[in-house]
Amino acid sequence: MVAEIPVEPQLLAQLLEVSVARVAEICHELAAEYEATDRGFTLVQVAGGWRFQSHPDLAPYVERFVLEGQSARLSGAALETLAIVAYKQPVSRAQVAAIRGVDVDGVMRTLQQRGFIGEVGKDPGPGQAILFGTTDRFLERIGINSLDELPPLAEFVPGADVVEHLEMGLRPPPGPSLGQQLDELEAQDTASGARPVEPPDLDAEDE
Repeated sequence: MVAEIPVEPQLLAQLLEVSVARVAEICHELAAEYEATDRGFTLVQVAGGWRFQSHPDLAPYVERFVLEGQSARLSGAALETLAIVAYKQPVSRAQVAAIRGVDVDGVMRTLQQRGFIGEVGKDPGPGQAILFGTTDRFLERIGINSLDELPPLAEFVPGADVVEHLEMGLRPPPGPSLGQQLDELEAQDTASGARPVEPPDLDAEDE
């Protein structure tokens, strides 16, 4: 209850002088007991450790208290950028910008200030760009224990039939291309004996 971040099982085992397996067993038993007795808090495993937190059913009331007089919601651009970093990490600013198609410097700074992303290394290639990844605070806020628990991207990718339908909408209408049409007109002019109009000789007019 006094820890500011989730406490790792290894640390709990060391402090209590029991095995890590015993710590996990006790924590799971406590979590089940709190849930069965309908407590207002839960004991959860998140970000590689265990912590007490308010029960999800009470989230609306906790949110009113925490957000009173302030706005803590991330913008759509920030959420999109955070998702890219989460799934593509380690990733550089330039790579995130290339995926989003816009400048992301301001959004990346905001995410760093909120503690959701941080520097994790440098690209060994030319320029040695700084690489970013998500933090334990990110895991805490979305309520997962590791990045392996992120939902697979395949769930958000449209099926082959949808992709084909979209591609059909982007294809040019059937028929000759603009270049082919110009070639046909030029061939018709040649066949009819028409001569291209030549520009007037301005030097001759001046004389």
